[in-house]
Amino acid sequence: MKTFRVLGTNHTSFTVSSLDRTIAFFRDCLGFDLVSRAPRDPDIVSRVTGVPGAQVTIAFLRGAGHTVELIEYAAPADRGKVIARPCDTGFAHLALNVDNADAAVEAAAAFGVKPVAPPVAIDQGPNRGRKVVYVRDADGVTIEFIEAQVG
Repeated sequence: MKTFRVLGTNHTSFTVSSLDRTIAFFRDCLGFDLVSRAPRDPDIVSRVTGVPGAQVTIAFLRGAGHTVELIEYAAPADRGKVIARPCDTGFAHLALNVDNADAAVEAAAAFGVKPVAPPVAIDQGPNRGRKVVYVRDADGVTIEFIEAQVG
């Protein structure tokens, strides 16, 4: 067996129904910079993803020391939509440290990204003393805002 090392993270990816809408949220609300946006070769994408007939446009955004990849599929025609709950296996979210969770929720709302519940003060674990809130967009993309310190 060959050995290998993980050298670092490359990106976090979300499949979305509208690149325009989701780019606007990441760029204009969260302050990420759009690095690139372009269609990809369907044959290569199909081989990488295992999705026959995949036709995609991919955008990369960079902010807060992290890269986010957004993928919009135009094909195959039978693609679906998954709205997973946090308790469902396979659910994923991106957690961002913020200086004000309430202000982050308010800013996200202007982009149709809504809180799952009001911010909650955490009293145990690694986020003890912080305020935390999940927000979710129309595609189910979930962002967790973690406030530096409550009070």
